[in-house]
Order: sequence, then structure tokens, then C-alpha cells
Amino acid sequence: MAEGVELALGAMMFHGLADWVYKRAAASGVEAHHFLPLQAFFFAPGIFLYGLATGTLVLGVPFAWGMAAGVLIFVALYNFARSLASGAVSTVVPVFRLSFAITVALAVWLLEEPLTGWKVAGLAAALAAIWLLLAGGPASAPRATPSSVLRVLVATMAMGIVSLVYKIGALAGGSPATVLTGQASVFLPLATLFAFARDGSFRPPPGAWHHGAMAAVLLLFGLVMLLAGLARGEASVLVPVAQLSFVVTAGLGFVFLRETLTLRKGFGLAFAIAALICLARS
Repeated sequence: MAEGVELALGAMMFHGLADWVYKRAAASGVEAHHFLPLQAFFFAPGIFLYGLATGTLVLGVPFAWGMAAGVLIFVALYNFARSLASGAVSTVVPVFRLSFAITVALAVWLLEEPLTGWKVAGLAAALAAIWLLLAGGPASAPRATPSSVLRVLVATMAMGIVSLVYKIGALAGGSPATVLTGQASVFLPLATLFAFARDGSFRPPPGAWHHGAMAAVLLLFGLVMLLAGLARGEASVLVPVAQLSFVVTAGLGFVFLRETLTLRKGFGLAFAIAALICLARS
């Protein structure tokens, strides 16, 4: 098993549950520009206290890389949350989680991580999965609107770059607490100011607070585990393993939201899983 895979598997589970919370928040009418600052209100102090408790929070270059990640992840999560409002979770989430294909390509190109036959096969399977999932299924099945498709593609691109920035921060000697606190220091004010700009005030619905808290806790655990893994292993291996989380979320969508599992969507999920297996074995 590749170095750090056990941590990536833990991140996979937490990310899958966090994506489910995103969908439930969108389904209950919580708008993206409200949800993201609420999440940040809980995530920022949580990761800061974790850094203080573990003695791993240090300012420096890795912190700056975390700040860059903060801008990118705001773009990614805002568009992801908006896409979920009009798209089926079993389609939107798998496409978003296939951002690992972008991370793999960038890691091979910029970080000179080895390009093996398994990685090539994984990328090919990922492209097939994206095409199958975006194509949807029969007219009666939940399908993504053009706006949802555009937003999830923007979110996917931004998230792929975020994962590369995480790896660069880890290579620069940054602990998970350092990189993620840097991220939170930008994400929190950016998300809050955007909410004020949209509404002229900040008045999220009362039920939105528990969704934000749940997502923050799940993402905190997931991201700390992913960053810890990236300090030990290759981004082109560990990020794909972590992104298997969409299988957890899609499964919850089929079971609890009664989303239709069409033949084409089933093949898309199968190709996505095959892509992750190939990349994890490389």
C-alpha cells in the first residue's frame, strides 16, 4: 500500500459525509453565500485551537500557501454549493470529486511525480466517468441544469488546484494546522464579506447554523488527515484515494433521496471507481 493511503481513506469518509451535509443544507433552502461563512465560523477557530493544542501552528511560507488555498477553495465551495441547489447529488458530487484528475496532471507536470501506466489508465477512466455522469440519464431522472453543470466544472477546476497547493504547502514543511489556518484566515473574511455584499446584512435562517457546524467538523477531520498524508506520500496517489468520497455521498443520495440510479449513471460511477483504483495502485 502506498505511503499515507490510510490517512487518505480516513479523509475519504469525512469528505463524503461533508458533501452529504452540503446537499441537505441546499435542499432545506440554505443559500451558498450563507452556508459558507457559517461553516467558516466553526472551522476557523477549530483548526486554530487544534494548532495551538498540538503545538504545530507556525507562521511562514506554508501559511502563505494556505492563504492562497483559501481563495481557491472559496471559489470551489461556493460554486459547488450553488450547483447542488439545482443538480442531483449523485451526479454533482462525483464530478466535483473527480477534481483529482486535475491534481494528478499538475503534480506530474509541476512536481515531477512519476507518470505510470496506472496513472494514465486512471485519468482515462476519470474522463469517461465525467462524460457519463454529466450526460445524466432518462428524462425522468434528476438532471443537472446548464447552470449547475457550469458551476460544478468551475468548482472542480478550482478544487483540483487547491489539492496541489496543499501538497506544495506540505513540501514547504507546513503542518496541517499551519496550512489550514492560513486557508481559514482568508476564507472566513472572504465568505463573510461576500454574504454582506449579496444581502447588505448577514441573516442566515436559524436552521442553517447546525448544517454549517456539522460540515465544519467533518471537513476539519478530513482535511487534517489529507494534509498529514500529503506530507508523506504523492499527491497523484493520495488525492484520488481521498476523492473516492463521492461514492459515499452518491450512495446516500440513492438510498435517502430516492435519486434514480440509471444504467448510464451506474457506468459513470463504475468508471470513477476504476479510475481511483488505478491511481491508488500506481
